Amino acid sequence: MRKKKNLSMSHPKEISIASYQYDLPDEKIAQYPVEPRDSSKLLTYRKGETGHSTFNKLPNELPSNTHLIFNNTKVVPARLFFRNRNGRVIEVFCLEPQSEPSAELALSQTESTRWWCMVGGAKKWKEETLTLQTGRGDLLNVKKIDREDARFLIEFSWEPKDLTFSQLLEEAGKVPLPPYMTREAEEEDKSRYQTVFAKVEGSVAAPTAGLHFTPSVLTDIEKEKINSSQVTLHVSAGTFRPVQTDKIGDHAMHGEFFEVSKNTVEELLKTDDKTLITVGTTAMRTMESLYWVGAQIAKHGFKMEMPFRIGQWEPYDEPWDASRGESLQMILEYMKHHKIDKLSGQTEIIIAPGYEFKFCNGLITNFHQPGSTLLLLVAALIGSDWKKVYDYALNNDFRFLSYGDSSLLIP
Repeated sequence: MRKKKNLSMSHPKEISIASYQYDLPDEKIAQYPVEPRDSSKLLTYRKGETGHSTFNKLPNELPSNTHLIFNNTKVVPARLFFRNRNGRVIEVFCLEPQSEPSAELALSQTESTRWWCMVGGAKKWKEETLTLQTGRGDLLNVKKIDREDARFLIEFSWEPKDLTFSQLLEEAGKVPLPPYMTREAEEEDKSRYQTVFAKVEGSVAAPTAGLHFTPSVLTDIEKEKINSSQVTLHVSAGTFRPVQTDKIGDHAMHGEFFEVSKNTVEELLKTDDKTLITVGTTAMRTMESLYWVGAQIAKHGFKMEMPFRIGQWEPYDEPWDASRGESLQMILEYMKHHKIDKLSGQTEIIIAPGYEFKFCNGLITNFHQPGSTLLLLVAALIGSDWKKVYDYALNNDFRFLSYGDSSLLIP
């Protein structure tokens, strides 16, 4: 349900990040989720009006013609801790595979694999190979192959060789909790920091808006005859990268892998009269990126090859004004032409004030860090009312960030 917009968007490059700061006391940052997870608070914002409920009431808060979009990515326990010969701890944090087209494929590798990683304590790593033994006796070896700025190319090998890398990480790895959590990951975080609909392995951070959903809430949504679709975007460590520049135009956005199935494209083609609400900023970035994939195909034809890449400023620099349906139809024809069931790409899209939404009409999301690109996305959706929403949350004891409370934002 998209209104016709002007062809060109106003460019956000000159936005000052200082305009999107607010005071977030440490005690407002949730260190643990509430139990049960759907008992979290839900702030509601509709056309300027703010109120609150609890998340288990979400099905009754959604417009009757809603179509929900979920991100079904699954967090991998990507933090590994080794010791050098002197007993010093060295942390290896897996970021992305070197060559496999997707993290899911890389995680299914047996015998060995190479990943780009961050290494904590790299200067203490003098040995050629470090080894750890898991609780069940498996051996995992790591070797530095190359370095590129702050990240290292690491080769992993293991015994028994028939185990997958995913199985090794599940046994030896720890959940990569966000840096603003002032505690170590616990075994329970492997389930707490995972959505109940997580399916496709590859994220190093959870799509946290989805953490509030329970099987009961999902059942109640179905009872309300609200349909949904699933997309995949693997959340990278870059999602926590702070904006350290005065102007947004000087900030480099992180890239993230996304994937959408042909079945989902066909489902979305039936949603022209629906209010499309994304569960989380990652689902929103995927959906808006998908629109610009359609634009690329329209401009360059079916000769384009996957993976697609959506640049940070592409929507602002290369405007296109097709409808939601026209973009999706272009994508579907491309998929039929190439006989593929999944379309994938890398997106660096920045959604900031001045962006005109092509697919999305609303958002379910947690409360984000001051001066972050995620807060800019919220401001792009609801304008300067973001201040009113955040003031309301702070004054009504809402819990903030990844394990915090939720909001339903419909401009």
